[in-house]
Amino acid sequence: MSRRVLPPPMNGSDEPERPRHHRAGPFGVLDIGTTKIACLIGRTESDGSLRVLGFGWHRGRGVRVGGIVDLEEAEKSIRACVGQAEDMADTRLRSVTVNLSCGQPVSQLFNVQWPVNGRAVEEHDIQRVVAEGRDRARAEGREVIHALPLTFSTDEMEGVVDPRGLFCTTLTAKLHIIDSASTALRSLGACIARCDLDIAELVSAPMAAGLATLVADEQELGTTVIDMGGGTTGVAVFADGQLLHTAQLPIGGFHVTKDIAAGLSTSLNHAERLKTVFGNVQSSPDDDRELVPVHLVGEEEHQIAKVPRSMVVNIIRPRLEETFEMVKEKLDGSGLTRAAGTRVVLTGGACQLTGARELAGRILNKQVRLGRPIALRGLPDSASGPAFATAAGLLAWAAGEGRTMRDVDLDVERPTGLLRRVVNFLKERV
Repeated sequence: MSRRVLPPPMNGSDEPERPRHHRAGPFGVLDIGTTKIACLIGRTESDGSLRVLGFGWHRGRGVRVGGIVDLEEAEKSIRACVGQAEDMADTRLRSVTVNLSCGQPVSQLFNVQWPVNGRAVEEHDIQRVVAEGRDRARAEGREVIHALPLTFSTDEMEGVVDPRGLFCTTLTAKLHIIDSASTALRSLGACIARCDLDIAELVSAPMAAGLATLVADEQELGTTVIDMGGGTTGVAVFADGQLLHTAQLPIGGFHVTKDIAAGLSTSLNHAERLKTVFGNVQSSPDDDRELVPVHLVGEEEHQIAKVPRSMVVNIIRPRLEETFEMVKEKLDGSGLTRAAGTRVVLTGGACQLTGARELAGRILNKQVRLGRPIALRGLPDSASGPAFATAAGLLAWAAGEGRTMRDVDLDVERPTGLLRRVVNFLKERV
């Protein structure tokens, strides 16, 4: 039940105005992954839609399991990627919204109470209850990244979306808090600073993937997003139009490539090609008869072995089975089995292996579809596949989508100026 009455549309139509993004632009986002780094630059059009102005991507270097392990190599990849996008957009970025994959992110739910003493709830009460949740969630060596209000209660009245103006004695908020290891964030901040950029925001990678691939009904009825990247697999549970849980597994498509390289004694580059061209999760009768060329590592280029395709399939399938079994354990352990519904959306570059969708459906016992970024104006065809879902979701978030209570600054401590952001970042994390 809403407490506000919306004015009629100014254009005389019976249809409500389309909600607009809050941010104009141009603004940029950076998806830093183990095997790929992608940058998108966008702006909000006059009709409220989001347009992509620039796109760049580069092979990931200096990154492992979502974290920075080589500052110099990561800097080179990021600079090359951002430079491509800037040239295409004819603009220069000062700050970027970055995906959070490093530092083993942890998702927790907190119930926080705040005394109101019988008066009407005001905006600062909401800010204080969120700040109290951040304080409660803080742990040594960890940094809170998201504190997302899911729902409020005013005394005995539960399920309040916006408590402002309601009278109560105690305001209670159910908060979804995501944190990460401080040292990994320091390394990420140092790498971005070396690229002459500032971090505008950090955004949970699986949440961003969900924003890019889920339709409104899926977010409302309950859906699990599985973002299968190169070095990590992210999991996000959406229900009631909100993000309820995230998890991250230290396993991804690059592990499949390494398995093929080790099992067939070939190079990583050739193993990646074998996975892309001949990779499959499901066996077929022809697999034993079809021979696949394998360049043996350390041998002369003309020395090529021939192995049945079934060997490639038998290497890939156990790794993906392990991945989906780990996802199932995470979902069962979250206590959100019912809220997660019966639907799964697979996205990320590693989900494109033939048969991955069917295998996920069998192990998770859910309906599964492949998720691509929902169409954005100006998004190149080369960036419209599942591998770029996180980047597209980051751009939507940076424009204002997916936020709880958009007209309330839930992070009152966030610095506003570029210099203050740099100073605060160094003070807090270095």
